[in-house]
Amino acid sequence: MKAKRQIDLYILGMVLAILTFWLFAQSMINIIPTMQKDLKVSSGILNISTSLTSLFCGLFIVVGGGIADRLGRKKMTYVGLVISIVGSLLIIVATEPVLLIVARVLQGLSAALVMPATLALIKTTFQESERQRALSYWSFGSWGGGGITTFVGGLIATYFDWRMIFVLSIVIAVIAMFLLKNIEETKVAKVNKEKFDIIGFSIFVVTLLVINIIVTQGQDLGWLSFPIVALFIASIVLTFAFIFFERTRKHQFIDFELFQSKPFTGAVLTNFLQNGIAGTIVVANTYIQVGRGFTAFETGLLTLGNIVALLLMIRVGERLLQKIGPYKPMFISIIIASVGMSFGAFTFLPNLPYIIVVFIGFLIAGIGIGLYATPSLDTLLVHVNDDKVGIGSGIYKMASSLGYSFGIAISTAVYSSFVELFHNEHLAGALGMLTPLAFGIISIAILIATMYEKSLKPNCI
Repeated sequence: MKAKRQIDLYILGMVLAILTFWLFAQSMINIIPTMQKDLKVSSGILNISTSLTSLFCGLFIVVGGGIADRLGRKKMTYVGLVISIVGSLLIIVATEPVLLIVARVLQGLSAALVMPATLALIKTTFQESERQRALSYWSFGSWGGGGITTFVGGLIATYFDWRMIFVLSIVIAVIAMFLLKNIEETKVAKVNKEKFDIIGFSIFVVTLLVINIIVTQGQDLGWLSFPIVALFIASIVLTFAFIFFERTRKHQFIDFELFQSKPFTGAVLTNFLQNGIAGTIVVANTYIQVGRGFTAFETGLLTLGNIVALLLMIRVGERLLQKIGPYKPMFISIIIASVGMSFGAFTFLPNLPYIIVVFIGFLIAGIGIGLYATPSLDTLLVHVNDDKVGIGSGIYKMASSLGYSFGIAISTAVYSSFVELFHNEHLAGALGMLTPLAFGIISIAILIATMYEKSLKPNCI
């Protein structure tokens, strides 16, 4: 058994690797006004570049997990961190939109390698209680990283040069590589020689891009305009085409056999929606700055309760998992997270009461998200064989990235549409910040359908 100190260093390295993603993914959400003023680019370009990292991470993360299984999980973690460093360097020197967008795409690709590779390393390196502890700390980076980097990003953008965020990301990536240099490499012993499912992958990518365009551009083009209606029809056709084509293939881009496990399916789908709930924080940040006149740093301060609660409750979720199994903690956490994140809808309140309510809401949401993290991750990993753990982790993190991306897109689309319709920031903010409730209701229904029946037992030693 490895020395506890060495295990702790490996876990720290994985957490820092995950934090590099959030430093360039989440922090940018809170510094858009500052970047727009400095780079003199349109808000549309910045909004696109903001969502591109999560989108490309989601599109390629299953591929990244498969590559990690074949070529080595440690190796792909390193490759991902190097790409992350390159992306951050490009943002630091960017003076035009094209370079900024390229950098954001690269950073999305880096996360697509790092996320599933580190999860797979946890599955293959640690056993039972060590695995669950490692998953809890990994969740600190995966879930807590968003809140931490929102605060750090706002602080740096307000009092320093916003480019320092990406300098910090480079430093953390280098430290992560150093801490993981001695971790044992793991990969699939026997690699199948089948060709990559390029057709299925292409259909999948086009389908998600079409859906993303519908959600993000529907307001500008008109929800009932010919382009949006045509794209909506195309998304339905492409979805059925993807499912039909994949069912005819022996070796699929997304291994549908994994979804024969109801707990695996429940973990993936509720993870998608839980990340959608978390993504709606963008509407709150935007409304508080635009509608209430707060700075990026002041807005970031509101997330402190969310961060602290989330980090504390992740270990509580681990303990509950070991005592009562994953179902009850996940059920309770979804309700808490969706209700807490909806507190921002009380936009009729004056400034001080509203800020207090939002702070409490973010704190409550942090409790819910923290409780959810470890039971969900452990449910996924114990229902995936070692030879498919990279792909399974990739599917899970694809759900995370796409859920967060679509949570941002849907909630901001609701917010922007009602601003345009009613010319009322407060009403639009309220409606945009009610979207977490819709996500929560759907998530609870899925959880009951996939996990209640078996009443999953605790995954403890």
